[in-house]
Amino acid sequence: MVKLIAIDMDGTLLNEKKHIDKPQKEAIHDAIEAGIKIVLCTGRPLYGILPFYEELGLHELDLEGYVILNNGCSIHKTKDWELIDWAELTPDDIDYLYKFSQDYNINFTLVDEAHYFNIGRKPTDELIMDAKFVFSDITEISLEEAKSGKYKMIKAMFLGNPEEMANFQKKYEDTIKDRYSGVLSQPYVYEILPKDNNKGTGLKKLAEKLGIKQEEVMAIGDGNNDIEMFEYANYSVAMKNASELAAKAAKYRTDSNVNDGVAKAIRKYALNKI
Repeated sequence: MVKLIAIDMDGTLLNEKKHIDKPQKEAIHDAIEAGIKIVLCTGRPLYGILPFYEELGLHELDLEGYVILNNGCSIHKTKDWELIDWAELTPDDIDYLYKFSQDYNINFTLVDEAHYFNIGRKPTDELIMDAKFVFSDITEISLEEAKSGKYKMIKAMFLGNPEEMANFQKKYEDTIKDRYSGVLSQPYVYEILPKDNNKGTGLKKLAEKLGIKQEEVMAIGDGNNDIEMFEYANYSVAMKNASELAAKAAKYRTDSNVNDGVAKAIRKYALNKI
């Protein structure tokens, strides 16, 4: 029996126009009415999910809701958006990671609860686009201020055109993963998380806090950053448009994000209505 469903957003719940189609909303509402906890589990920061959370009407349906953000590095209670669990990068981490961006035409960015920071280089088209996707302005910050300890820097990201990022990943991924969790979450974004943090660890923490067993957890996603979430959840469902690695990691399949894949997965595997 499914008691918690973790749902990725981009490429999963959201269609190609970054909207939530009506069948997805209806299936989510039906699941909540059936007593299932719905948790958005995404790489987006808090400010990148607020309009969607309101659009889904989850405040009215679940007074004790939660979201897992920044690829598992932060968990918020939705009642007052209190940050209840998080991991963060240290000043030494920021100093170390910044140097990797110097040989490529890419941006080095940092995320806290309220800001999308950019350090040092003029924003690339990819950074400008990504900031729009998460409803944020870009805040320019010096390396020294980023390391000052004034902010909870929850994750770092390198952004550039896909060819540049592929070269970056090939050269630096092994080195980076010695000290951090890293994932190419989009062709133009390589994300850096504090070591041993990912969607799977975030989902595990929340399930245990809620007293929900691993065998009662379902996860729906499409990307490489969903793999650890799939490995944890007993019911792991990959979208039809999932990456090859994500599809291999999931036990089950559903339709695409433009053909009501989330709704179909919820009804088939959680509500047993298909």
